[in-house]
Amino acid sequence: MASLAKTILEEHLARGELVPGQEIAISVDQTLAQDATGTMAMMQFEQFGHDRVEVETAVVYVDHNILQIDFKNPDDHRFLQAMSAKYGAWFSRPGNGICHYIHCERFAVPGKTLIGADSHTTQSGSCGMIAIGAGGLDVAVCMAGHSFELPCPKVVGVFLENELARPWVQAKDVILELLRRRGVRGGRGAIFEFTGPGVATLSYTERGTIANMIAELGATGAIFPADDATRTWFDEQERADEFVEMDTGDTGDFDEEEHIDLAQLGPLVAKPSSPGNVVPVEEVVGTELAQVCIGSSVNSSYEDLALVGATLRGSRISEKLVSATATPGSRQILDQITQSGTYVDLMMAGLRMLEPACGPCVGMGQAPPSSSNSLRTFNRNFPGRSGTADDRVYLCSPAVAAISMLKGEIADPRELPVPELPERPAARPAVVQAHILAPVPAEEAGSIEIPRGPNIKPPLEPKELPDELEARVLIVAPDDISTGDLSPDGATVMAYRSNVPAIAEFTFQHRDPEFPRRAKEWGGGLIVAGHNYGQGSSREHAALAPAQLGVRAVIAKSFARIHRRNLIAQGVVPLLFKDENDYDKAGLGQTWHISGLLEIAEGADEIPCEIKDADEITLTHDLLPREREIIVAGGLIRYLKQEQPARA
Repeated sequence: MASLAKTILEEHLARGELVPGQEIAISVDQTLAQDATGTMAMMQFEQFGHDRVEVETAVVYVDHNILQIDFKNPDDHRFLQAMSAKYGAWFSRPGNGICHYIHCERFAVPGKTLIGADSHTTQSGSCGMIAIGAGGLDVAVCMAGHSFELPCPKVVGVFLENELARPWVQAKDVILELLRRRGVRGGRGAIFEFTGPGVATLSYTERGTIANMIAELGATGAIFPADDATRTWFDEQERADEFVEMDTGDTGDFDEEEHIDLAQLGPLVAKPSSPGNVVPVEEVVGTELAQVCIGSSVNSSYEDLALVGATLRGSRISEKLVSATATPGSRQILDQITQSGTYVDLMMAGLRMLEPACGPCVGMGQAPPSSSNSLRTFNRNFPGRSGTADDRVYLCSPAVAAISMLKGEIADPRELPVPELPERPAARPAVVQAHILAPVPAEEAGSIEIPRGPNIKPPLEPKELPDELEARVLIVAPDDISTGDLSPDGATVMAYRSNVPAIAEFTFQHRDPEFPRRAKEWGGGLIVAGHNYGQGSSREHAALAPAQLGVRAVIAKSFARIHRRNLIAQGVVPLLFKDENDYDKAGLGQTWHISGLLEIAEGADEIPCEIKDADEITLTHDLLPREREIIVAGGLIRYLKQEQPARA
């Protein structure tokens, strides 16, 4: 069989050729947004003037900003419910579950394309579909019927052999092994296609764990075959009619290859403060813990929670721990752990049982104590993401979490006897489906009034790009700046996701609290950064907030894929150092004069830059042909409005 990723891309190719790195556009079957990204995405969709969404399936989930401590979040929820009904999107209510989990349960289809305003949209690759995370504006553009643009990804074939040494070695260790090998930049520009005999030994939800965290490599996506395991899942979800068998590729079908012997893997742990800082569990055994959290954005399947519950059955979590939490991925999983007795096992052991939502994964409650270690089965441990500024978060599998709860320190689960697991109850998909509201019929939608609370502000009006830009350097940032650095996680900040002027006040809160004040006093400016600028979340607020403060360009050694695109979409120019050593010449407060920006659209690749009273350097970029036009137009909305007639 040929590469499945290449086959689906070819079937959906609207423009370009499947040559890695070259600009392509693909047609989009499905979109998703969630409440942290959805308000901006839906308001941006409104700007296109369409009566209904122009994709087969659009879904809006409420799973991030679920705390209702004042009017802000519930106003957003009410707004999104009305917008979904009016414009033809499905709407998943608060407490129903996490977007990428529910999408795998209820909407993912083999062979389809999904573009989601959540970086972990990639989880739907577990069923044999191309699922890609993107910024809210790109998703709005897709909902308006336009193709999704991206550099054509290379395809990395990951050949799996043998079987995991269950139960103490898990699917989480497969993706941590890839992160150990490649780091957080090692998947940029790639889709990882999983093949080989070891794939058949992985369940649908185990594949989801790997596909979810492929985003931590900076990858475009992951894809697994649609095989017997997938068929079983679709049967359980009462969606057998949507299953299509699809095989992944074989040797010679890929641009690169990785080979993993599942039988040789052991438990792995990512140390603070990067998912790529991976070591064998033996290296961190004995590390004292104040908190352990399981579930949430990844590893919140029934099997994951049941193993922990069985391991803890009849025991109590260590007195060393301040807290321990469990978060099921969806209401359906909550139903299953309740039926099987796992809920009682976890509760009796002392865990705090949380509703199906992102919760502590995005700093939405359950932050760890200051200057303490927290062990989590989540997908990210960027500094401050937990809600505690000086956090020290470790990432692990549910198996490692289970024994570590008992000991109050990181431990190796292989020293435990194998527990007796409860029988898995039958899935009851109606538990979730009942709370996914269908859009109102088109003939009735015109009567729907959209409630807009006082915290819901319209998105920025894009500005035309000047040919010359003279501005001061607002910050010189290091490598691997995350979108959480630019637009922080946590209950306080995320409540302003519908209000860009307000959320802009928190830009670089954890690294440079004076940044917003400085930007306003200096009338905007430039950001200078190292490699992999903007890693992590798809949140376009990481581009919107600096733009609100007057940032018109970011000069970096390299950019993370989604954030780079978000900058382009919002009209902020992502420039590169032609000579990376010129990064060392940058200093806070310097005035840089950049000229010839409009020539980018005419093919210019070198941009002259004068550092006042210092030096002249040359900047460049990696803009694709259409992106050149978008950036010179002042952003994606301005470009599309100028484009007559609209191209595919």
